[in-house]
Amino acid sequence: MRFRIQWKLMASYLVLVLFIGGVFFAYLSYTLDTHLAEEIRENLASETRLARLIAQRNIGDMRRDAPRTASTISDEIRARVTIILADGVVVGDSEVPPDQLGTLENHLQRPEVQAALRSGSGSSVRYSATIRTPMLYTAVPLKTAAGEGGILRLALPLTSLEKAKASIRTLLAASLLIGLAIALVLSYILSRVTSRSLRTMTTLATQIGSGEFTRRIPVTTRDEVGELARVMNEMSARIEHHMEQISAEKARLDTILRGMGEGLMVSDARGEITLVNPAFLELFALSENVEGRHIIEITRHPALHDAFRSVVASGSERLEELTLGLGEERHVLTHWVPLTEEGKLHGVVAVFHDITDIKKLEKIRRDFVANVSHELRTPVTVIKGYAEALIGGTLESDPARARRFIEIIYSHSDRLAALIGDLLTLSRLESGMLRLELTGVNLERVARHVAGLLEQKAAVEKITIDCAPLVGAPTVLADPGRLEQVLINLLDNAIKYSPSGSAVSLMVSDEGAMVKVGVKDTGIGIPPADLARIFERFYRVDAARSREEGGTGLGLSIVKHIVQLHGGSVGVKSVHGKGSTFWFTLKKA
Repeated sequence: MRFRIQWKLMASYLVLVLFIGGVFFAYLSYTLDTHLAEEIRENLASETRLARLIAQRNIGDMRRDAPRTASTISDEIRARVTIILADGVVVGDSEVPPDQLGTLENHLQRPEVQAALRSGSGSSVRYSATIRTPMLYTAVPLKTAAGEGGILRLALPLTSLEKAKASIRTLLAASLLIGLAIALVLSYILSRVTSRSLRTMTTLATQIGSGEFTRRIPVTTRDEVGELARVMNEMSARIEHHMEQISAEKARLDTILRGMGEGLMVSDARGEITLVNPAFLELFALSENVEGRHIIEITRHPALHDAFRSVVASGSERLEELTLGLGEERHVLTHWVPLTEEGKLHGVVAVFHDITDIKKLEKIRRDFVANVSHELRTPVTVIKGYAEALIGGTLESDPARARRFIEIIYSHSDRLAALIGDLLTLSRLESGMLRLELTGVNLERVARHVAGLLEQKAAVEKITIDCAPLVGAPTVLADPGRLEQVLINLLDNAIKYSPSGSAVSLMVSDEGAMVKVGVKDTGIGIPPADLARIFERFYRVDAARSREEGGTGLGLSIVKHIVQLHGGSVGVKSVHGKGSTFWFTLKKA
């Protein structure tokens, strides 16, 4: 159970009042008891001496006058009066009838009597067997005018003393209760006033603790409470400043993490993930938050777990290249760094660099170099061989044969020039140096022009080119020269791979903001395994036939780059053995 400080202050005030009141009550009670008893004793002693004077004057004969004198004095001073002879015999008592005085004990050995005989006065407090009550006794020697000696004793019941003490204690207790009631009210008021500032500080401190750092505690006094309020305001201001800095740093860190192309993962020493960035989730194809989960829960890749355990065990950095089978194969370069503090491992930071594209580019570069070398080697070797034959004397000894050699050299040099030209075109397309001159182009006009350029080659193969579907085709936004180059490459390939006597047709369809143009042939078609790579450089389905036809293997790659520069896309649909349809899209003018 939690007590508010107001009640604690009030309780402390009350305890203090009770303690002081109790001390005063005990002290006053003791002091009044002692003082009152002493005062009564002194008063009784004075009355005893006064009664002795009366007795000396009124008693002529002790046995005869003592009873009457005792009764007279008792009536005046309201105390029990006893007159005792020197030998201890009681001859007069205000509380005992004269005819019963003989039944009383001898009083010679009473303490007050003995004290009076020794010192001239005596007193004692004891129980009276005669009247059965505690009594205060005082005694003095008595000597009558006739010279007869004795003792005069006065007795006062202590019941009156006890009543006086009870009255005094009642008065003191009532005063204490009244004081306690007043203290209760005042302590409540004072504790409430004192705790009001503390309650205000507590409320505002709670608000500050919940994140409302702009709140300030009013400083109304210059005492310790005011100083505490000032210190808390300064603390709140510093916390607000630090929180703003932390928030800014966190925002910058979040921005950096979101903007990082590399995946980032932070885990504790047990392998539980504490932080990841979006690139990491994308890299591992994760759609939910993985913080708080173990590394082994998000990926079952053994090499990843081995790398983590190795870093934890060695406490040193580690670079490792991994191949992840997440749908498609991805190559990742991982950099593991241990988080240590005072020699103790607290976690691990891992950065994942996706080098899949780099690997692909390296492979493409290797394939490109190999393909270019292979494509260049054949015509160069042929040209070199026939040139050596001509230099060896064939030109003079056999002019007809020499002429055929020269024609072969010319054919291969023409092929070599075409290959170099296509390479230069492809290089310019990929480098972005090629500038397009976009304008509205009539598809039918350009297609018929291209068909005219290829008419002789098509006639040799007995192939007809059908441009009729392009009649009324929408105008497209394109570079006329580059569009012509695209159609030439596609129609030339269609003529090469179509059987003699067949037809190649052009098609067009409206695709909303785009126009889709297709070139359909009835040739050998493309196997499904080759469709994904058909637009790669130097990739041929039938390499031998392609070379026989004089192809460089770069035509479709050039088509893809030209169309992409126009903002369109390319594709192919093919049924092996039944023909293919190559298509591309262009924006409407």
